[in-house]
Amino acid sequence: MSFNTNNNIPVWLEPFKTDELFQSSLLAHTPRNEHEQAYFVYHLDSLKEHLEELQKQDVIKLWFAVKANPLSSIIQTLDSADFNFDVASSGELGQVLKQGISCDRILNTGPAKSKMQLTEFVQQGVNTFVVESINQLNWLNEVAKEQEVKPQVLLRVQLQWPDGEKNPLGGNSLTPFGLSVEEWQSIHVDSFPALNLCGLHIFQWGNMLSNEKMYSLWQQMVEPLVDLANSIGMTLKVLDLGGGLGIDYLEQDQKLSWQQILSDLAKIKTQANVEELWLELGRYAVAECGYYVVPVVDRKLNYQQEQLVLAAGINHLLRPAITDQPFPVRSLRDSSAPNQFFDIHGPLCTSMDKLGHLALPNDVEVGDQLIFGYAGAYGFTESMPFFLCHQIAAEYTFSQGKLNEVRAAQSAEWYLR
Repeated sequence: MSFNTNNNIPVWLEPFKTDELFQSSLLAHTPRNEHEQAYFVYHLDSLKEHLEELQKQDVIKLWFAVKANPLSSIIQTLDSADFNFDVASSGELGQVLKQGISCDRILNTGPAKSKMQLTEFVQQGVNTFVVESINQLNWLNEVAKEQEVKPQVLLRVQLQWPDGEKNPLGGNSLTPFGLSVEEWQSIHVDSFPALNLCGLHIFQWGNMLSNEKMYSLWQQMVEPLVDLANSIGMTLKVLDLGGGLGIDYLEQDQKLSWQQILSDLAKIKTQANVEELWLELGRYAVAECGYYVVPVVDRKLNYQQEQLVLAAGINHLLRPAITDQPFPVRSLRDSSAPNQFFDIHGPLCTSMDKLGHLALPNDVEVGDQLIFGYAGAYGFTESMPFFLCHQIAAEYTFSQGKLNEVRAAQSAEWYLR
């Protein structure tokens, strides 16, 4: 392992970079109201460049998993890059439709589709569905007959491997997503004449950081999925591999190669002999465009451990508490001081409110602002903002050199009744 000779911190822990104009804009930013203590900001110009690179290929059809970040301007930027949209709730559908997205570019996923929701989606014009149970399949067939439409349908499959035999890298946990091969083998395509049953969907891993492991995983999926399609009379035209492409939150030089992903998927496409291969990208599409800025409220030494307490923590950035994996952080102001490790905590009255054990300049002080990276996905809308009645974070976009307010910070009075 190599070290930075100035601060004895491993090189792989050195912080993410931001461009000079963006950095100066954040340093010059003043709160828009008295409630603003912390805010999210999304670099739309950077996002646009990233999406354009992802679309320079003809191997896969790309969908955006709206759950990662449903902000209007994020959706609009993805729309301009010709992404399609994966929605998993009525709220997500409504948000995407408000941005003028055509229904033929919307895919409905999610484990909890009632007949009422399926009816709503069909009536709105959605024509592509991933079904996750035999109930959903029957309900959608009934709705399609009633509405005189023939939606495109993929069956979601959940695979398991015996212990020690081609274990799919942590994907063996039983979840409510899809059904086993054995359960799906109880149906036949001909029994659902109102549906165009043309594909299979599988996704049961997350934040993968190894091209080799991901390709191995995809390879293992092909044979059981092709066999399933044949056994139920399906002409397999579409294979949806979900998402799971990872972001190196720990900054350990484990970034995926997009070109290698494309090369690997071209082989999978040939192996499965399908017309279309789909991916639903969430964090891989938008994480790197987003940042979270929050001030230090207190610094103290506690049992020989330096601690920082911030104005907000997991009430704005919940992910570290549920994954035990922090967002990377640096001081917003430049510092030439050597780095040291701090325990970084938020203001909530629970030990869960910890954003990580992370390296920062040792001259960080009360009032300094910290900036967390990779917060463009699973940030604002995955947070728990109501606990202890702290402020709701503001949101901004950065485009063409300017910060633009999306949502002002709010006090707890905004939602308390």
